[in-house]
Amino acid sequence: MNHVIELLKKHVSVRKFTTQPVDDQLLIEIIKAGQQASTSNHIQAYTIIRVKDKNKRKSIAKLAGNQACVEESPIFLVFCADLNRLGKACRMNNKRFESGYTENFILATVDTSLAAQNIMVAAESVGLGGVYIGALRNNPEDVCESLNLPHNVYPVFGMCLGYPEIRNKVKPRLPLSLVFKEDSYHTEGDEEILKEYDHSIRDYYIARTNGERSNTWTEGMSTFLKDKQRPHMKSFLETKGFEMK
Repeated sequence: MNHVIELLKKHVSVRKFTTQPVDDQLLIEIIKAGQQASTSNHIQAYTIIRVKDKNKRKSIAKLAGNQACVEESPIFLVFCADLNRLGKACRMNNKRFESGYTENFILATVDTSLAAQNIMVAAESVGLGGVYIGALRNNPEDVCESLNLPHNVYPVFGMCLGYPEIRNKVKPRLPLSLVFKEDSYHTEGDEEILKEYDHSIRDYYIARTNGERSNTWTEGMSTFLKDKQRPHMKSFLETKGFEMK
């Protein structure tokens, strides 16, 4: 197996980092690697903001559920889906900019996510670790205000990067037969496979937490999904110009 595939298969989220700084030029090269991610129609509809200001870090950490890594990690990035720049491109060529369509929202969000994953992989390839911070969407208006995000730009997630102090064991993923199908979507035998996977996840958590946590995957998902997830996001996105027409 080649080293790229092995690297990808070893990915884990890292939330605790050493105090070793990340060289600025190394970060630039990592960001450049992110820019080479696939992009629909070459729109490159994202902007990445490095947050260095300590007060902003502290404020954003609070907005994101008081996650210590947001404030303490050597590098903290905010990934923004950005249609604002595309509006400028249209105006430069005297064209109307139809920004409010759902497809444009999808394109910008996917572009942002692809660039971010390139950055995560590039960072891991040079010995860094990281974690995504989706909790920025708990208080997206305040994050926008803190970072001065204009119309047609919204924060998709953050990312902490640094040299790992603690690296957990790889968390088992769903069995391949559940996520990889041929020719059509079929569900025969899925429940039995999920039961087996539940055992694997329970064993993983028991070992990782010395018995303090022992839930299964289906238990965790049912607990997570029984509640409404960030119901404010629809109205927030509409105010930012993502009207979902």
